[in-house]
Amino acid sequence: MRALISVSEGTRTPVGRFWHHRRMARTPRLTRLGALVLALLAAAGLTAGCDTTFPGTSLRIATGVPTGVYSKLGGALATAWEGQLDLAPSDVKFTNGSGENVQLLLDGEVDVAFSAADVATEPRVGEHGVLALARIYDDYLHVVVRSDGPIHSLGELAGKRVSVGTRDSGTSVIAKRVLKVTGLPTQITEYNLDESMARLQRGEVDAFFWSGGLPTGGITAAGDSVRLVDLAEELPAIREQFPIYNASSVPAAVYGSETAVTTLAVPNFLLVSDLMSDDVAEALVSGMFAARGELVRANRAAQAIDVLPGIETDPVPLHPGAVRYYREADI
Repeated sequence: MRALISVSEGTRTPVGRFWHHRRMARTPRLTRLGALVLALLAAAGLTAGCDTTFPGTSLRIATGVPTGVYSKLGGALATAWEGQLDLAPSDVKFTNGSGENVQLLLDGEVDVAFSAADVATEPRVGEHGVLALARIYDDYLHVVVRSDGPIHSLGELAGKRVSVGTRDSGTSVIAKRVLKVTGLPTQITEYNLDESMARLQRGEVDAFFWSGGLPTGGITAAGDSVRLVDLAEELPAIREQFPIYNASSVPAAVYGSETAVTTLAVPNFLLVSDLMSDDVAEALVSGMFAARGELVRANRAAQAIDVLPGIETDPVPLHPGAVRYYREADI
């Protein structure tokens, strides 16, 4: 099956609300591999000027853990794109999250990757032609403890057994940053969401970090046996050092808690390679917004998906095909 990758000519496009005030410069960027890919896809009709369907082509999408929001939305998005663009069945990959997703994209193993902004803005990413299709929704930091346990504040994690997510996850990035800023000495373990929850329930860890959309199924399923730790006291120090994180809260209704819980939020992006053709990128962006209803049914976090905030991917540049979509949408 053909992959949805083609060489696109062009410099990276200014992001945020400033892109539509500039003219995009167009300069060739062909490597030996890129030239070969371009030749193959030109023959397949997937370069500029093609129709808006791509029969027989398949997508590889890096998502997250099975009970996380990335995987729910990734599956729904794949189904929508297959129907809209006449694609062959997609390869929706379960992963450990943002860190692994970005590496898969850098290695050419996937075509589309879900990623949190803090991972997407690491230097190794920006140096290798990773572009954004859209900002989609925000992840919220969950510090999860047992409801019947003694921990009620972040400071009480000192000396405790804490899972910070797998090493190649977005959760690991934000969790380790929070612990570094607060200076809390903890016994660090690295488990994914499902394993962290299982070990918390068995009393093998005292708390775990999770960064995900609202609601996250793996936490909802635990019901009232767990609760979230409020981070209001630590927010100023964390945001001073890492301004990419926003102050936010998890509404009480999301997990059935008594009150809202103050926490950090970080935007999520859909990322692609700069080798993806403009036509394909534009079609994917258009299809995502057209499928918003299906995405919301997959997970309520998709209620945040909208054209206007979609362009806010700063400091990750928008793909030229995405820019073309937003221009035509008159944003």
